[in-house]
Amino acid sequence: MSVKISDHFIGIAAKRLSRVEIFSHQHEFNGINAFRNILGNDRLNFKGNVIYFADDEEKMIDNASDFTWYDARENNPKRSAEFRLYFSDPEVVPNALVGDLVIMGKTIHNELTIIVAEQDSTAEKQLLFLFGLEEVENRFIVRDFREDYTDIGFAGKYILESIGIEIEIEDEVDYLQIMQDQFGMTFPTTAIFSQFARSTVSDVSILDDPDHALISWWDREGELLRIFERAVVGERIREGFGDDVDGFIQFALTVINRRKSRAGHSFENHLQTIFDSYKIKYSKGAKTERKNRPDFIFPSVDAYRDSTYPEESLHMLGVKTTAKDRWRQVLSEADRVSRKHLITLEPAISKSQTDEMEAQNLQLIIPVSLHQTYLAEQMMQIIDLKTFINKLS
Repeated sequence: MSVKISDHFIGIAAKRLSRVEIFSHQHEFNGINAFRNILGNDRLNFKGNVIYFADDEEKMIDNASDFTWYDARENNPKRSAEFRLYFSDPEVVPNALVGDLVIMGKTIHNELTIIVAEQDSTAEKQLLFLFGLEEVENRFIVRDFREDYTDIGFAGKYILESIGIEIEIEDEVDYLQIMQDQFGMTFPTTAIFSQFARSTVSDVSILDDPDHALISWWDREGELLRIFERAVVGERIREGFGDDVDGFIQFALTVINRRKSRAGHSFENHLQTIFDSYKIKYSKGAKTERKNRPDFIFPSVDAYRDSTYPEESLHMLGVKTTAKDRWRQVLSEADRVSRKHLITLEPAISKSQTDEMEAQNLQLIIPVSLHQTYLAEQMMQIIDLKTFINKLS
């Protein structure tokens, strides 16, 4: 399914935050007359949100905000226009740092979104990739996406979802009916759902291109999960919660936690299917030291525990759909394996992060279709899934 930026944003303006913008109590941006091509020449009020997009998920902020677009010189018609954007949120921008990236965008729903990301972070690199920006300085750069029909691919969809944008699913096949016929209105186990998702993808060859198979399966399972979840969750919402606020909150947390849990397990399920297809021996989730349980140990945990088995023939694979700051968790999971491996679906990880991974003797595995989001010098430190499989074979 093709997804375009123009499916979600009409246009954006981007710059680096200045000291004045951070420490000003006026809560507004100026010097953005070029954004008139997107917002027009009239005073307008908008609803929307202000997001702090962070590498650490616990530090992410998403606040509702009111916006006003206006000409500060509207009462002085003889002077040239000076358009400004006021935002009501008191938290995100005032607590950012000088040089952080800020992107303001008008959505297709006639709302505004301001996104702030720390300078040199993975979050920043992902936003630059998503919106097709090479580099941003202290003056606003404006991009109009109304005539942009470029498919942003898996990486773009991944980043959109990371900033809270739901991808609308449109498909000729009535997958909801198929899933209801098989599962009713109850979520099956992750293993069963992953297997079902794989069964709906026909244009892959595991042995010829495991990278493509992995991305195709993961992408399809995400689409199917959203379709099925909307039906199941929607039915519960229609039943209503009355005055049971705690019940509503608990239900919402259940939905969120189920998404997170299924994401990790689904990724592992698809990798396991690929390893099985190659007849690669492994132990999955087996205990090593200090109660650690690496996602995969090759060729087996028994070999790992055998002190006579050569360490150079042991391999460990950590599996993280989102790496960012979570990649360090794998470093202590298998003491006998000096060169650890980590596979992730995270696009555009910052160079500082990949350099640190290399310094920690961690080999990063990125599926081929995401390589375009990385710098050429980073690719010297990255391998694809098929290369890793060849190492194990």
